[in-house]
Amino acid sequence: MNPGSGIVYTETVVWAAPEQFVADAPYQMAIITLEGGKRLTGRIIAATEADRVKIGDKVDFVEERGGTGFFKKA
Repeated sequence: MNPGSGIVYTETVVWAAPEQFVADAPYQMAIITLEGGKRLTGRIIAATEADRVKIGDKVDFVEERGGTGFFKKA
């Protein structure tokens, strides 16, 4: 999977994560509108709060882990 880049449609920060992701919390998830209009849910790679995305930000695909796409702010 390499969906390329897209625009953040909506986002949230997960503080109370499912058991398998507790060590990752807090982490940011976003619904991303890809070129062509399709949307997908992905995780945002954000080392600091400044790296977090907001609605309308452009993001680039970085990698896939366990079927989940990881993106970062462009």
